[in-house]
Amino acid sequence: MSIFSKFPRTFWVANTIELFERWAWYGFFMLFANYLTGSSDLGGLEFSQSQKGLIMGVGTGILYFLPVLTGAIADRYGYKKVLALAFAIYASAFLLFPQVSSFAAVFMMYIYLALGAALFKPVISATIAKTTTEETSSIGFGIFYMMVNIGAFFGPLITLLFKGDSKYIFYISAAIIMVNFLLLIFYKEPGRETKKAEGSLLHTFGEIFRNMGSIFKDAKFLIFLVIVAGFWTMYNQLFFTLPVFISQWVDTSVLYHFFDTYIPFVSANYSPAPGVLDSEFITNMDALYIIVFQIMVSTIVMKWKPLRSMMSGFLVCAIGMALTLVSQNVLFTMVAILIFAIGEMAGSPKITEYIGRIAPKDKKALYMGYSFIPVFLGNVFAGFISGNVYQIMSDKVMITEKYVVDKGLHIPAGLSTNAYFEEVARQVNLTPQELTNLLWDTYNPSSMWMVILAIGVIAAFALFIYDKVTTKSEA
Repeated sequence: MSIFSKFPRTFWVANTIELFERWAWYGFFMLFANYLTGSSDLGGLEFSQSQKGLIMGVGTGILYFLPVLTGAIADRYGYKKVLALAFAIYASAFLLFPQVSSFAAVFMMYIYLALGAALFKPVISATIAKTTTEETSSIGFGIFYMMVNIGAFFGPLITLLFKGDSKYIFYISAAIIMVNFLLLIFYKEPGRETKKAEGSLLHTFGEIFRNMGSIFKDAKFLIFLVIVAGFWTMYNQLFFTLPVFISQWVDTSVLYHFFDTYIPFVSANYSPAPGVLDSEFITNMDALYIIVFQIMVSTIVMKWKPLRSMMSGFLVCAIGMALTLVSQNVLFTMVAILIFAIGEMAGSPKITEYIGRIAPKDKKALYMGYSFIPVFLGNVFAGFISGNVYQIMSDKVMITEKYVVDKGLHIPAGLSTNAYFEEVARQVNLTPQELTNLLWDTYNPSSMWMVILAIGVIAAFALFIYDKVTTKSEA
C-alpha cells in the first residue's frame, strides 16, 4: 500500500486550503518590503528601512504570538468556525489595504490582517497533526510544507504581473482567499465534533493563561523555543531583507538576458526596467526549489531524529544565506538561495513535527499554537535586523546620501528615491550601475550578511548542546 493512501480525505482538503491561503499571503508578502520602501514613482511608499522593519517585525511577530490564544479558542469552539472567521478577516483586510498610505494606518491594517492569519495557522497545523501518525508524520508534514511553497511560489508570480498598480496586489490576494470559503464545505473536523462553549470567553482565556503557565514551567521546552527563534530570525531575512538587497545591489542582467533570449515572457513581465529582473521573482526561487525537492529531502531525513535534522538544516541555511555577500552577480544569489532552501527543507518541517509529537492528543491546537512562539520572537528580531541594522550597514538610500555628503554634491530636494540616485550618478559622470558598483566596493554593504551567518551558526550549535543535554537527562 502506498504511503499516500494512508492519509484521510481531511488531510488533503486541509493541504489544499493551506495552498490557497499561502498563495494569497505570499502574493502580497513577498512584495511587501519593496512596497513599503520602494520609490514612489514605482508605487512604493518610501518608508525608511527602520519603519519597514518595525511594521514587518512587530506586525508579523504579533501574527505568530496570537496562535497561543487562537489555538485554544479553536479547540474550544471548533476548527471550522474559526477558519471561516479567519478568511473573512483576511479578505476584508486585503480589500482595505490599498486605501491607506500613512505609516500608522499601514501598521494598523497589517496588524488586522495578522489577526486573520493568527486564527488560521494553529487550526490548519493541528489538522495535519491529527490526520497523520508516527509512521506518516514526516512525509505528511513534508507534503504540507510543499503545499505551503506551491502557494508561496505562484502567489508572487501572479501579483507581479500587476505590479504597475499596487492595489491589484491586494485585490488578487482577496480573490484567492475567497476560494477557501468553498473548500470549507468539504472540511471535516478531524477526530472531534465541535463542542458547545461552556462558561464565558473570559473563563476560556483564563484556561489559556493557566495552560501557558504550566508550559512556561518547562525550562527545557522554553530553551528549545528560544534556540529555534534564532533559525526564524535568519529565515525571515528571505522576505524582510533579501528582496530589498537584490533590488538595491544585485546585478540581474545575466539572468534577464537569458530569459529575454529563451523565455521572453519572463523578461517582458517580471522586469521593472530593461536589463533588470524583479527581485521578488528571484527570491521566489526558494519556493520553486522546495516544490521540486521537498519530497526527496523529506524522504532522506524521515528517519533522522527531528533535532538532528533541525541542526543540519539550520547550519546549511546559515551558509546559504551568507553566500549572498560573495558577489553582486545574480547567479551567486541563485546558488545561495538553493543552498538555503535545502537547509530550510531539512529543518523547518521538523520543528512542527517535533512539537506535534510531544503534544497531548486533546490539546494539539494549543501546542501547535506554542510552536509559533519562536516564530514570533524570530520575526521581532528579524524586523530589527532588516530595519535598523540593514539601514546602518547596507541601505542603498543611506549609503548614497553618505556618498553625496562625502563628495560635497548638491542634489535638488523633492526627488523620488530613484530620481535622486540617477541625479547623483549624473553629477559624478557614471551610469546608475557603475555608481552601484562603486558604492558596493567603497562601503561594503554585503557585510550585514555576516550578522545573519553568525545567528544561524549560534542557533545550530545551541541546538547541538540542547540535544546532548536532553538526551543525557532522558537516559
